[in-house]
Amino acid sequence: MASTLKMGRFVNVIKLMQITRRMSTAPAFQLHNQAFVNGNWVDAKAQNTFAVKDPATDELITSIPDMDEHDAEEAIQVASEAFKSWKRTTAKERSKILRKWYDLIIANQDSLAEIMTRESGKPLKESIGEIMYSADYVELYSEEAKRIHGEVLQSPVKSKEMLLIRQPIGVIGMLTPWNFPMAMIARKAAAALASGCTIVIKPAEDTPLSALEFAALGKEAGIPDGVVNVVTSSRKNAASVGLKLCTSPLIAGISFTGSTAVGKILYKQCSGGIKRIGLELGGNAPFIVFESADVDKAVIAATASKFRNAGQTCVACNRLFVHESIQEEFTSKLKNAISGFVVGSGLNANTNIGPLINQAQLTKVSSLVDDALSKGATAHVGGSPHSLGKLFYQPTLLSNINPTMLIYSAEIFGPVATVMSFKSEEEVIEKANDTPSGLASYFFSNDIAQIWRVAKALDYGMVGINEGIISAAEAAFGGIKESGMGREGSKHGIDEYTYIKYLCFGNLD
Repeated sequence: MASTLKMGRFVNVIKLMQITRRMSTAPAFQLHNQAFVNGNWVDAKAQNTFAVKDPATDELITSIPDMDEHDAEEAIQVASEAFKSWKRTTAKERSKILRKWYDLIIANQDSLAEIMTRESGKPLKESIGEIMYSADYVELYSEEAKRIHGEVLQSPVKSKEMLLIRQPIGVIGMLTPWNFPMAMIARKAAAALASGCTIVIKPAEDTPLSALEFAALGKEAGIPDGVVNVVTSSRKNAASVGLKLCTSPLIAGISFTGSTAVGKILYKQCSGGIKRIGLELGGNAPFIVFESADVDKAVIAATASKFRNAGQTCVACNRLFVHESIQEEFTSKLKNAISGFVVGSGLNANTNIGPLINQAQLTKVSSLVDDALSKGATAHVGGSPHSLGKLFYQPTLLSNINPTMLIYSAEIFGPVATVMSFKSEEEVIEKANDTPSGLASYFFSNDIAQIWRVAKALDYGMVGINEGIISAAEAAFGGIKESGMGREGSKHGIDEYTYIKYLCFGNLD
């Protein structure tokens, strides 16, 4: 078994080297640089465009349509018309199309990963991982499409029979973030399409290219025209497009992944139409290391959770609480791990940390660290922007954090880890739960009684126990409190896009 795993890792390394070598010698990859509506590649009605740039180099990748609310309205109309026929397809028909979509994603994973790395800056190996993760959702829902079951109820009277069936709710507006530009679309779109809904996707302005390629493969897989639509817009038009999706009477539901602040705005905008809404919002994940923990495994898990995608993930561990008896050992080992990171372009096979997505993100991370250092925090490694380029930040480890510092309670969303000590289980649970967020949480312990206590006591929708990477298509992903509502992934992801209809057959005697 061990030799098989080693061979698998060797094959992945060789594959990554081959992809990198091909990219360095091949001509520029072909991109779809138009929006996708009704199965066609289209420009904005006003003919406006905006630039998509490589965050590692600030070089222009391409320009794409800068659509506004009028373009969004057309896409909604198209999706509404397509829903009339798509909702009548059988589960088996939808399953076959989704399975073909999955096969095409797998077959094109190299070029998809290249596009993702160019527009998001994340290391190529992480892009490949995201492509596979995206494909997992399409595969899962190709199977779940055939398991959308109803119920036969026991009637209270002999003359009636009572049934419950599930039906698709209609057109879904999807607003997705830049940090996982394909995965966040895949887990929404695959569930919606499996349910019989049609969709209008508004991808993040920083990373729209992955969404367009995802739609292109969907068309190739046989998704009918109008069932999947992608409306691209700049930051200037993002609010008006979002408002149109939230207020259109033809939109039955909204699915959003992003910040809590924006989620609250969308929630209010949807209230006028009483729409179905799913929100996956910001996190403030604690990572607790108890005295019984395996420190080495905890360091590995914390490193993976915190620094994946340069820390730009909603489930990244944001606050590391370490028992005072092992804090020095943990901090030292974490420092050594962080010191070994390679910062650079995501196209370099050796890179662990790529650039932040834009200047606003870098400014936020820098200000949080500067504030902490000015108030007494200790930087064990890093602590400032990297000299490599204007959007790179040094992988950073801070200790001596206190509540007066902004970083104590803020979602960092960057390659910065903060370590704080604690004395007791009760103390750390109180600190971990002292936040309006409730998405992901993590803890390490080898005390089985403590594991059950802490897992139940943490006020979060997801808990990683002796594990730092918890996302999987098979799991129900989502938070509580101000981290959102609804679940994505697993069989429960279907619930967001279907409603229960009660059928009562009378006078049967």
